[in-house]
Amino acid sequence: MAKQAIFEGLVYDENDQPVTVAYVGGEPCYVVNDDGFLRHIPSEQVDRQVFEFMQGQIKGHEDLISEETAKMIGQDDIFTMAIIQNQLKNIGQQFDMLANAGIPEGGRAYLGMMGFRIVINVHGDVVEVNQPSAPSGEEE
Repeated sequence: MAKQAIFEGLVYDENDQPVTVAYVGGEPCYVVNDDGFLRHIPSEQVDRQVFEFMQGQIKGHEDLISEETAKMIGQDDIFTMAIIQNQLKNIGQQFDMLANAGIPEGGRAYLGMMGFRIVINVHGDVVEVNQPSAPSGEEE
């Protein structure tokens, strides 16, 4: 299976322009317009940075995330929570699988509608990750 640009449609440049995806020799690249010069940045370089950022957000919160996820799917028994927690603790091993399968188009569209956005510079460095957050208790 060919690799995918995991966050296709969710990546923008520093000028707030959407970054497109092109394949160079079968490798997906994010294409950044640098004053007319189209820079092709291997998507894995960007995607891995975002994935590592997300891992950092999860680390130390596996118990809470697994509990809330189990509740959301209506399976809040101890076995389901243990399975989810185990997956979260081993999330670093999931990158290659995600790079091959990608996030379904509908999932990426939903993330975009919720405000998830990645900003990269012309070198492919992630400079910002905007992600939706849960409303605080005061907004209920």
